[in-house]
Order: sequence, then C-alpha cells, then structure tokens
Amino acid sequence: MANWLDGKVVDNRRLNRYLTSLIIDAPLAGYEAGQFVRIGLTDSEEVVARPYSLVNTPEEGLLEVYFNIVEDGPLSPRLFELEAGDDILVADNPSGFLTVSEIPQCNHLWMIATGTGIGPFLAILKSQAAWQKFDKIMLCYSVSYTEELAYQEIIEQIALKHAEQFCYAPIVTRETFAGGLGKRVPSLLQDSSLEEYAGADINAENSHVMMCGSADMITDVSAELVGRGMKKHRRRDPGHFTTEKYH
Repeated sequence: MANWLDGKVVDNRRLNRYLTSLIIDAPLAGYEAGQFVRIGLTDSEEVVARPYSLVNTPEEGLLEVYFNIVEDGPLSPRLFELEAGDDILVADNPSGFLTVSEIPQCNHLWMIATGTGIGPFLAILKSQAAWQKFDKIMLCYSVSYTEELAYQEIIEQIALKHAEQFCYAPIVTRETFAGGLGKRVPSLLQDSSLEEYAGADINAENSHVMMCGSADMITDVSAELVGRGMKKHRRRDPGHFTTEKYH
C-alpha cells in the first residue's frame, strides 16, 4: 500500500476552461520518465485520489500532471480549482509500463496519444534515454479541436533539438487544421496516411508502438496492429505495442 507524501501546488496552468496542468512540489523519488502516480486530496477522514501521468522527467524536480475536468467527478473539479500554496497529496509508489526501459530494442518508436494522454510521452521525449535507444521517434498527437493541442512550444523545442530523429504528426479530428492530419488514428492507419506523413512504416520487424489516451483509440489501434502480425508487449512475452491501463 502506498504512503502519502505532502505536496504543495506551485502553479495551476490552465489551457482552457476544461484542461489544465498542476505543478507540484513533493519529495517523490525513484521513478522513470513516462510513469504515473496517484494524486489525492483529503475528504473528511479519507483520501480521494486517482492516477495521473507525470509530464516531467525525474531531473526536472517539480512534478507536473496534465488533465481534463470531469464535471461530476469526485476529484478533478477540486484539483482544477487549486491555487499556488494549496496542499495536495502524492502517493510514494509511482508505476507504469510506458517507459523506455520496458520497450524492446527496435529501430522506430511510435507514440500515439489522444487528449491528455500526451503526458507520459512528453516526459520520455524530454529525457535522453529514448534518443539513445531508437533511430527515429514518431509522436502522433490527436485531439478534437485545435485549442486542445497542448505543449506545442515544448514539442517544437524537441523537434529542433532532434531534427534528424523526430517526426511530429498533430491530428485534429473535428475542425479544419492546416499543417497536420484530420482523421481518427485508426483510419489514418487503415489508409496508410499516418505512415506516409511520417515517412516510415509500422511493422513487426522494426517498430514498437506506445499508446496512451482514450479506450476506443487503444482498442481500435491494437486491432489494426494485430492485423499486421504485431502483438501486445509483456515482460514475459515481448511484443510490438504497449498500452497503459490505470483508470
């Protein structure tokens, strides 16, 4: 069972009326880029908590979680209203399999995110291990509306720093968006337009796919990959795609 670390909110950086990131000062140790941790608040005698992926690397010090408000949820509306100086709890047992150390050696790493699922991939891309392990990394970031494309400055910095290894494919599905793609990820795989955009194929020979985001996306993309002869990665049975289930 996890113990709770006392934390303080440093900043609440709202992207819009329903998306925000919390910057938290808490003495969390022993985690890898890409993992998640439970964040909580007290409610009478109990702690109400849920898992959130960490956007930060361990080297950055402060913790960051990016999330959307669930209006009738027991926790996110309260988190959404926190201000600098407010108390917050962080579990001391970070976990998760979306880490570079869990991925088998291959040439091409694909990261497919919808919505707030971008978080763990940003942490990985800001660290060094992935750039040393893979020849090329493709980040596919799908949202409904352009205003939901968060962390664009950070992604631009990553692209400048790793221009020869990195490809970024922004995807907006519910409005016209110049400079990216405009269909759901499963459809982009079925007609090969995502791979054409990235200039690389997804296959069992040289690719690994990491997915984080909506359950529908993960289910549909997994089925497409299985159809290509790829299988889910497990520690005891190495495969070709990795997903995270923590909610």
